[in-house]
Amino acid sequence: MTIRRITTGSTWEPKIGYARAVVANGWVFISGTTGTDHATGTIPESVTDQCALALKIIAAALKTAGASFADVVRVHYILPDAAHFEPCWPLLSATFGANPPAATMLQAGLIDPRHKIEIEVTALLPS
Repeated sequence: MTIRRITTGSTWEPKIGYARAVVANGWVFISGTTGTDHATGTIPESVTDQCALALKIIAAALKTAGASFADVVRVHYILPDAAHFEPCWPLLSATFGANPPAATMLQAGLIDPRHKIEIEVTALLPS
């Protein structure tokens, strides 16, 4: 089995010791991703802007792995405040479109109190 690790330049990756994504045995595992701009370290204020940025980072990792949102089979959403989830629904619905994955939303604290959402996905590489 070949394992390929994908990094994105996040300062958290080397600090904590993880990869943005791992491709193994036809699967793509994307680490929990927040809406932090990796180039500047800035975090947008609104949950919808953070959600959009997290989805952009995830999209890039999926593309590097050879997949897309259409290949995502499982998603976890983690939010410190469950009330912030509903404003993200239109973005999430538009992102997954006709290919909705199995999903779970959890309410939990995140590593930086400015973070309002973290998204983790699992995808199956297209055959």
